[in-house]
Formats: sequence, C-alpha cells, structure tokens
Amino acid sequence: MKLCFAVQKDEGAASVVYGHFGSAPAFIVVNTDDNAMFRIVNSDMDHIHGACNPVKAIGGADIDAVIVGGIGAGALNGLNARGIKVFKAAESTIAENLALFHENKLTELTIDRTCGGHAGGCAHH
Repeated sequence: MKLCFAVQKDEGAASVVYGHFGSAPAFIVVNTDDNAMFRIVNSDMDHIHGACNPVKAIGGADIDAVIVGGIGAGALNGLNARGIKVFKAAESTIAENLALFHENKLTELTIDRTCGGHAGGCAHH
C-alpha cells in the first residue's frame, strides 16, 4: 500500500505531517510493503483557495491513501473520486502516524470534517 503524507519538508520518517493538504510544500509517499519513501513537490501550490487539484498536487502519483492534518472539501472529494482515502493525522511525525495507521487508529476524514477556510474555520491545528 502507498501512503501519502503532506509535509513541510522531507526529513524521512521524522518528517512532521503538515496541517493542510493543498498548501503542503511537499508529500512523502511510503510504500508499506518495503518501507521505501519518495518525495513529491506540490505541483499545485499556487491554486486559488478552494480550487486545489489534488491529483496535480501529488504529481499524478499512484497512491492508496493520504494522511494529513486537514483538507478542504474539494480536495477530499477529488481524492475520494479516485478511490483514495484520506485520514487525519493524530501525531506529529510520519513514523508515529504510520504506526497508528497499521493499528487502524487513524480516523478517515469525511466531508463534514473538512476545512471551511483558513480564518479559524478549519478543523485542524
């Protein structure tokens, strides 16, 4: 399985999970079969708020799930439409959230738990 983590910067498994999918500078993809990791630079950083193209953001990478601090409804719907589930990070680092994912302890995000804006309306911090 390929898990995609939104991050501020690439520090491997110690990378801190970023608070919002659309504005994350980069993504780290972890292949859970062999723990191999690779970085993707966010290709959609300059989108208008609310108009994130999640497939463009991850460079069209073949992934199964995203783990992030928060995400907007449009990006969530775009990922879900491609069969990609989105989970809310519960800890700081990739390593910590990866362990929780394997224990089925991360909450899958649904439309009612998405960001409504960045002026205090987001459900993440």
